[in-house]
Amino acid sequence: MSRKTAVITGPTAGIGHEFAVQLAQRGYDLVLVARNEVRLKEVAEELSSYGAASEVIVADLSLRPEMERVEERIKQGVDLLVNNAGFGHKQPFLSNSVDDEVAMLDVLVTAVLRLSHAALTTMVERGEGGVINVSSIAGELPRGTYSAAKAYVTRFSEWADLTYRDQGVRTMALLPGFTKTEFHARMEVSRDSAPSWMWLEVEDLVREALDDFDKGRTISIPSKRYKVLTAASRYTPAPVKARFQKLGRR
Repeated sequence: MSRKTAVITGPTAGIGHEFAVQLAQRGYDLVLVARNEVRLKEVAEELSSYGAASEVIVADLSLRPEMERVEERIKQGVDLLVNNAGFGHKQPFLSNSVDDEVAMLDVLVTAVLRLSHAALTTMVERGEGGVINVSSIAGELPRGTYSAAKAYVTRFSEWADLTYRDQGVRTMALLPGFTKTEFHARMEVSRDSAPSWMWLEVEDLVREALDDFDKGRTISIPSKRYKVLTAASRYTPAPVKARFQKLGRR
């Protein structure tokens, strides 16, 4: 039996890296997409210990020509796409340059749209395949442009799953909360900026996400605590939710 292939964006650290490890353990070969060639090759070497073959694509998804190279690879045929690459800004909207904001939008939204379009096109033609889009609990809250981008990813994923599920292709949005990865460190945000009980272990998060995907769920919210918080947020007035904008940003 031939091995399945998964494309993962942002696999050199955090959630993306854990997806790479757990999918390799499940018998997938990987196409790894990130900006840092050295770290990509290190991850590829690590995954070989699980018997996985890894293809490395060095690409900055905020740059259209480099994004298009990834699209072309996806159009050659893959079984699973994990749109994970992303970053955030610590400072509020008007403290960032508009170019920095657009770069974030390109990675969080445009790349998800374009890579999903490439994947879904070939998957629907084949009648099988799947997409996991790493969104965020932040998309359920009024927390600036990052939250707005993640709200798009969640709604887009819901729509895609409703539209193409009957044609054999699944799409799921993963909505993690605060997770112990490099993400917040790169933003120079301290772990003390949110209560300790809100921080999730990345291994558990990805394991639960893959289990939810196996079960056919459209939305995956890891841990009971975040399921409760998400449900409560839907009945909380926006002005009240806005009071927590600084949580996880100090």
